[in-house]
Amino acid sequence: MERREFLGSLTGPVAAVCAVCMGACSKSSGGSSSTPAPVANFTIDLNSSLLTVGSSIVQGGVIVVRLASGNTSTSFTAVQVACTHEGTSINWNASKNNFLCPNHGSTFSTSGAVTLGPASSNLKVYNVNISGTTMTITG
Repeated sequence: MERREFLGSLTGPVAAVCAVCMGACSKSSGGSSSTPAPVANFTIDLNSSLLTVGSSIVQGGVIVVRLASGNTSTSFTAVQVACTHEGTSINWNASKNNFLCPNHGSTFSTSGAVTLGPASSNLKVYNVNISGTTMTITG
């Protein structure tokens, strides 16, 4: 069999495989992520982490941010780190006091609400409880 004949015989099967792969890799309708927000249950030692206002850490699919001084639950926020648009990890923007998705520019408030799309769903918010200098994130 010559090369041209061989390549011609591959066209049908290769096209079928590519069609299946493209269907499996396409994003869900509406552009929102179908990945559920993670369940969280972890602790953070406030003697060694989140010491300054504006600091943040990511753990277990959750981004935790210190919003104010003092070790009270209202001094912190904890939301899913995956953007609800396409699942890209969001970042804390301390200068604007919001979360920003670097992929398409969606922004979210400290309470996880969408403030600028293309994301159309809010971020999952986690419970923040503090006992002494130990913060527990659940949800």
